[in-house]
Amino acid sequence: MFAGLPTASADQVRDAQWANQYFDLDKVSQVSKGDNVTVAVIDTGVDANHPDLAGSVLKGFDPGGQGRDAKPTEEHGTGMASLIAGHGHGGDAGMLGLAPGAKILPIYRGTASNGDAIPEGIKWAVDHGAKVINISQVSSGSGGDDLSAAVAYAVQHNVLVVAGSGNDGGKVRSPANIPGVLAVGAVDKNEQIWPKSNYGPELMLTAPGTDIVMAGVAGLGACNKQYCIADGTSISTAYVSAAAALVFSKYPNLTPGQVANRLVKSASAPAGGAKVPDAHYGYGVVQPYDALTKNIPTGSAQGPLGSPSGATAPPAGTATPGDSPGSGSGTDGLGAPPATPQLDQSSGSTTPLIIGAVGGVVVLIVVITLIVVANSRRRSRAQAVLPPVGGPAPYGAAPGWPPAQQVYGQQAPPAQQQPPYGYPPQQPPYNNPYQGGNQSC
Repeated sequence: MFAGLPTASADQVRDAQWANQYFDLDKVSQVSKGDNVTVAVIDTGVDANHPDLAGSVLKGFDPGGQGRDAKPTEEHGTGMASLIAGHGHGGDAGMLGLAPGAKILPIYRGTASNGDAIPEGIKWAVDHGAKVINISQVSSGSGGDDLSAAVAYAVQHNVLVVAGSGNDGGKVRSPANIPGVLAVGAVDKNEQIWPKSNYGPELMLTAPGTDIVMAGVAGLGACNKQYCIADGTSISTAYVSAAAALVFSKYPNLTPGQVANRLVKSASAPAGGAKVPDAHYGYGVVQPYDALTKNIPTGSAQGPLGSPSGATAPPAGTATPGDSPGSGSGTDGLGAPPATPQLDQSSGSTTPLIIGAVGGVVVLIVVITLIVVANSRRRSRAQAVLPPVGGPAPYGAAPGWPPAQQVYGQQAPPAQQQPPYGYPPQQPPYNNPYQGGNQSC
């Protein structure tokens, strides 16, 4: 349903970002904005000219030598960057990411022949200052030795790799299933697992991943507009990468494993009180403010992350929960080639948001009816709720994986929660907005 919304006291794109209200972003930003942290986004390129990202995108890398890091082939990478480091524009207009003080290092995911360039991209990101590497992609294969070696290289150089579990409702896919990678699944507004979120013993955290507004690229891709609404584990991955950037900014001496430890130990317990680690939820839903402020022991250098083959964990940092944030400012003609066939994106169905100017008044036309309702959530935080695109869906496959990681502390589960999973038949696959070899992951 199309709805033309007149100008209001706050920009409608900002209002539609329910996940920021879930995270209580205003409160989070008082502690950390991700200053002095670079997040590499290995994806389809990032539009550095988008008004919500201008000035926050560094010179990146295209392994194929075609400059696609700065000339996006699809809107996906720009969307992920906006969820991480979007800073909005014109006061309270536009996208506001979870870590608006972070910098984005765009890396194109494919080679000149559109092969898988993620291993090369990881190593390049490590060598060019990234502290977090966001991979909202999955591979059709197991990843192989090259990818495992690249992850090991990142671990040895104190860089955290975060990857989406996949969007086909099956097992956790590569690279998220490689030891040393922080694997992420998706939940909805009610902290219920998204039915297409892949699961397994490798899964470590979940984050919001449904009905999420993200930046698009006008005239490009399935979105074809400046803003879109989408579902997928790529979105939840971007949020966890941003949360990691926030923690690295406040505690710059922590290792990737110790940052993961803070994220895991501060996560909210799965709905229904499922024992953790849970195959679908991991250790729970990421809570950035608690990760920044709770009194959590530093822990071992490796933390809850597995050790990739051939990797030696970096020495444990000296930061403690009382450390102050890092210092510094912390701001700062090629046609689109065919999509990389070996890689799938981590966003599911995408719906465009259209911005138009009428007599100097900005009007947002949203392909949903934006309804803000009060939805009580744990710790008595208010949450703005949008009606889901396409309506509610049944839950995914029943959990069947044994715990495979050390059990970390959790917050007490709220009373009278619904069970975390139902067992009705799996919903039909989402329509694939990324044709030509790129499926939702």
